[in-house]
Amino acid sequence: MFTPKLSSKKVSFNSKFNSQNQACLSRNSWFKNAPFLLCLIAIQPCFASAELSPYDLQVTVAKSQSGFHIQASYVAPVSQCEAYAFLTDYEDIKTIPGIVESKVRRRSGNKVTVERLIEERIMLFPVQLRSEVEFTEIPNQGLNFLQTKGDSKSYSGTWRLQPSEKGIQVKYSSVVEPDSFVPSGVIEYFMKNNIRRTFELMAASMERNRDVLNLACR
Repeated sequence: MFTPKLSSKKVSFNSKFNSQNQACLSRNSWFKNAPFLLCLIAIQPCFASAELSPYDLQVTVAKSQSGFHIQASYVAPVSQCEAYAFLTDYEDIKTIPGIVESKVRRRSGNKVTVERLIEERIMLFPVQLRSEVEFTEIPNQGLNFLQTKGDSKSYSGTWRLQPSEKGIQVKYSSVVEPDSFVPSGVIEYFMKNNIRRTFELMAASMERNRDVLNLACR
């Protein structure tokens, strides 16, 4: 991932953030930590969500010693093969807001290296980031993934597929260790306003494209 270079002028946030964050957060520190926020593009608030969802969406984010442990799940009315085809269609992930480029760079056996470009606007600031992630494919079961290049100290996790009464339950789990301290107010603001919607869009896209996904399973 790449972090844009900006001046070191202080940024003034609204009253949602505490006075300590207002005093210490500069543009440089904000953009230094922005890559971590974008790594959470598939996550939502730092608590379990109780909101109703047509896809039984559940998301939790728990702080660990050095970062965050993220867990999420949703149920899509597709087959296990169709869900796996969706997860492994790495270049079509551009349908998810924020991801403007996703290209497969290498394939070796069941390992796939994908380079992605993310463009977001956070707190009125445009951010452009690149990352390289290695996926290990487990046919019709899910994926393991590991960031091999990027601004976070570490980013790894899994996708798993399990049959359910309504279709397939898609489970996501990851551990993210940011490069440096991120003000909790900034993380909370970003997640509350962006993340849950991303998972909902993924579930909706999986359902909407079922006919196309089915072709890959024949």
